[in-house]
Amino acid sequence: MSKRTLYILGIALTIFLGSYMYPKFCCNGDSGKSIETVNPVLIDEIGKVNYNMFNLSGENFNYSCNENFKFLSNGFNNAQPVNDSINMGIRQLKSYFDKNGNQKLIITGYALNSEKNTSAFPNLGLARANDLKNYFISKGFDASKFETLGELRDTWRVSNDTVYGAAGFRIKQTTEIASEKLKDWNALKEKINANPLILYFNTNQTEINLTPEERQKIADLSNYLDHVPDAKITCVGHTDNVGNRDVNINLGQNRANFIKNYLSKNGISDNRIESTSKGPDEPIADNNSAEGKTKNRRTVVNLK
Repeated sequence: MSKRTLYILGIALTIFLGSYMYPKFCCNGDSGKSIETVNPVLIDEIGKVNYNMFNLSGENFNYSCNENFKFLSNGFNNAQPVNDSINMGIRQLKSYFDKNGNQKLIITGYALNSEKNTSAFPNLGLARANDLKNYFISKGFDASKFETLGELRDTWRVSNDTVYGAAGFRIKQTTEIASEKLKDWNALKEKINANPLILYFNTNQTEINLTPEERQKIADLSNYLDHVPDAKITCVGHTDNVGNRDVNINLGQNRANFIKNYLSKNGISDNRIESTSKGPDEPIADNNSAEGKTKNRRTVVNLK
């Protein structure tokens, strides 16, 4: 047999194998019947974890492929570009949700205990889940169709400062009555506004170091905005009384804008945040003491 004939046969065999193997090992999806898939974060009997699969699973919808979202170590923004097979599953899920209005997607973000939480959220896993929620929303999903969770792990698949497959997805059927949901969100608003997020910082400060309680307040604010479409956050900047009032009004505005930008970088849409300044006009402490001035230099974050 000539070399030319062998060459042609080799090409034909490659095309045949590729056509046969691709649908079996790349991805699969079906919105009408159950498919046997592997959960992207499946813990087996000896505690090992399968990290590789992107899987959207529910009672009447399953989609999986051998890709998943990835993040830089210590980061909470998913690495771009997102694989086409993932986007294909998201499009199929959007079509399914459009036809089944009582569904929600639970997103669980994962992070290593050894990673630094660079976000405003209580843990890095939750921040990653929130980022992925925003990615789904950018594809046309309603924000109220999501629940976000975060978990920390001792081990995970990391290579070249990239964390692979750090997210799990589960479709959940909801049965809440609209009036009950509204009551729950009104209660959350009352809780937030009764004890608002108040951030104190010095002039020219460029970083915010949040306490666990402050991080939880930001998570509550984000959650409320997701489920109450017309709601907005207000950031009001305040100063002490040192110097010219007009200068202090500008300084208070700069502080409010600083917090607005910070929240926006953490996944809260800037068009849902209003920033204003009261300058020195509403002190909460005595400006005649250094301690009082420090308390007056603040930004108050609340729900409108």
